[in-house]
Amino acid sequence: MSFTEREIEYLHGQRIGRLATLQPDGTLQVSPVGFRYNPGLRTIDIAGRDMAASRKFRNVLANGRVAFVVDDVPSVDPWRVRCLEIRGYGEALAEPADSAAPLPGPIIRVHPRRVISFGVDPGNPASGARDVPSH
Repeated sequence: MSFTEREIEYLHGQRIGRLATLQPDGTLQVSPVGFRYNPGLRTIDIAGRDMAASRKFRNVLANGRVAFVVDDVPSVDPWRVRCLEIRGYGEALAEPADSAAPLPGPIIRVHPRRVISFGVDPGNPASGARDVPSH
């Protein structure tokens, strides 16, 4: 299982996440991106304007190492933060036939290998981390 039902519900309610990729010089690039959860593949599909020409797309093509964060602050009094951090590998796909991304065209597909979740499940506000088996 990549995500719990509550985590999937949370992902469906969000539209922007932050994608971290590794650049050729070893530094990290973090970019805000539009995304959708792909239930058929249990992945995160990321699209954007001129995606195939972007540095993040080229970074994923070069090494596939990615991390993705979706978070928000639903309350400041009391302070409440929700977050999903997804670590795994990415695929840079020029013409995906099975995309769930919000825009047509090239995408980055994130395959979760580790999920860190907190504040997403009101019945279980504690942090939780788990490894995701390969499919």
